[in-house]
Amino acid sequence: MPDQALPGPSLRVLVADDNPVVRAGLTALLDAHPDIAVVATARDGAEALDRAALLTPDVVLLDVRMPGTDGLTALPGLCAIAPVMMLTYSSEPEVVAEALRKGASGYLVHGEFTAAELIASVREMRRGRPTVPDSLGGSYQPLSFSSHLQSAVAQSSRARPLPVGGLHRHSAHQSEFGLSAREVEVMDLIAAGMNNRQIAATCFITEKTVKNHINRIFAKLHSSSRSEAIAHWLGTAHGGWSR
Repeated sequence: MPDQALPGPSLRVLVADDNPVVRAGLTALLDAHPDIAVVATARDGAEALDRAALLTPDVVLLDVRMPGTDGLTALPGLCAIAPVMMLTYSSEPEVVAEALRKGASGYLVHGEFTAAELIASVREMRRGRPTVPDSLGGSYQPLSFSSHLQSAVAQSSRARPLPVGGLHRHSAHQSEFGLSAREVEVMDLIAAGMNNRQIAATCFITEKTVKNHINRIFAKLHSSSRSEAIAHWLGTAHGGWSR
């Protein structure tokens, strides 16, 4: 899908995430587009509310789990100011359902969308369309609130639910390096700046298992360090950028 910038003033975005690597990455990605400007970042929900009230952004990108005031707690107040896109690692059906019930205009799970899909989704929010991209053969298909909610409810009995919105990791990213689905997940978290303990908590595995995955990832990416592995990953797996 071509990169189609919207005419008129820049789309003003507030990014709220407690991970400084994620904030910096999103800011760099969004600011690279002339029709989009990140006007503020926030480390938690309370800071996001303060800055949104002061700056009245056009769109808010909001993490779910943050220390202090979390995303779900801040969500109703932020929705009164601007459309909110949840941008998070949390794919639990009950979390998705609560976010949508509280007014979120969309829900994207880190590692399950490309940079182009994120940009397209942010622009769709300016048009008043509560949509998320669905990566199926490069096409984008809008999904309504009810579609998200039905997807979340349908997945409620799964031990490890699929990402909401039908988003799928491109199999080419796995075959490029021969990584398993779990190794792709771990590599995405490494690229997001997480340490081994954080990765273990996110994936519900032990730190020893994380280390084993990392050793295999390094071998497949022909890398000897985290930074070298990330350089290989960002250059090929996500079109030059990863969360």
